[in-house]
Amino acid sequence: MYKQMKLTAILVSFLMLASLATAAVDRPTPTPRPRNFLAGAVYVMTNQTTNAVAVFLRTSRGALTPAGEFPTGGAGDPIAQPPDPPVDPLASQGALILGQGNKFLFAVNAGSNEISVLRIESDGLTIADVVDSGGVRPISLTLHENLLYVLNEGATPNITGFTVGDDGTLTPLPGSTQPLIGGMAADPAEVSFNPEGTVLVVTEKMGNRLDTYTIDENGLPSAPIDNPSSGMTPFGFAFKNQSLIVSEAFGGAPNQSAVSSYSAPESGILSVVSGSIPNFQTASCWVVITNGQVAFVSNTGSGTISSYRIADDGTLTLINATAADLGPMSAPRDMALSNNSRFLYVQIGGGTAVASFSVGRDGALTMLATDGGLPFGAQGIAAK
Repeated sequence: MYKQMKLTAILVSFLMLASLATAAVDRPTPTPRPRNFLAGAVYVMTNQTTNAVAVFLRTSRGALTPAGEFPTGGAGDPIAQPPDPPVDPLASQGALILGQGNKFLFAVNAGSNEISVLRIESDGLTIADVVDSGGVRPISLTLHENLLYVLNEGATPNITGFTVGDDGTLTPLPGSTQPLIGGMAADPAEVSFNPEGTVLVVTEKMGNRLDTYTIDENGLPSAPIDNPSSGMTPFGFAFKNQSLIVSEAFGGAPNQSAVSSYSAPESGILSVVSGSIPNFQTASCWVVITNGQVAFVSNTGSGTISSYRIADDGTLTLINATAADLGPMSAPRDMALSNNSRFLYVQIGGGTAVASFSVGRDGALTMLATDGGLPFGAQGIAAK
């Protein structure tokens, strides 16, 4: 009797295994999910002679998947201009920006003196417009509602404005071009609106100053207002409410970099809140600020990222001088945060790769991955 029961059990087990095998064979292969370019993504401008935007689709956990390159219709400029280091061809922040609602990308074409607008669609990017930048070698862009301004770094540097149509087309704004105080010796790095769109700020690396322009009801800027920088070589910056947070590269001097904060009223006259708070790193250049109160600064010369706490009044406190260490040859530059500030993306290796980090509530960074395949000289990054 026992042997019979054991034999029956064995037969039933074989039948079950056969059934499972048949089910496995009959199970249809899952259909790959279509790529959705309207979801989370990271964009990098290749900045090559034939300029393009490389797209990386982003998962909810921050992982990136390459999804192709899309031409801007203009020419980049991957060759750095002296005195900037060869790993930093545009030496600017804001070369590639997202429009409100993440419908459009705005890119500079430094080699052809143009601005491109790319429409973000479900299956990729398409060119909405390509226009003359109103100057030579555009390197930085800023947008407030339907008003776009470009910083032209070459020849006699200037800022020039455009209105943005609902379809993404750009129309030059008559009377919007204004010079920089330092003229041909300014060596500017970034232009950006304050959150209200009432003030424009430009950093002059060589002039060690912050040019500000008040914006009138027609979108036109005033003559530039001269604001001395707290520290040497002001480079990238970002706003947190009425506070302006600015990196200071100190001419690339080893271990001398710092970050300053200013109050930035609508008068355009800046006041120092925290002057040159050191991070003991080299060549602090790019600045991004989370939805909370943490600023990250990429230190190109030392291959690190520093973090600062921003108080409600704009006072800065260094959290961690080396919140991330990417290595001595990584040369981190442009950075971008996802919309929810959960992930930080950093260009490294002369623009050839993007390093991904998760961002903790306390500002701690955790390395996720590095995605390469980009050309040397790529510059400009945006994320959503």
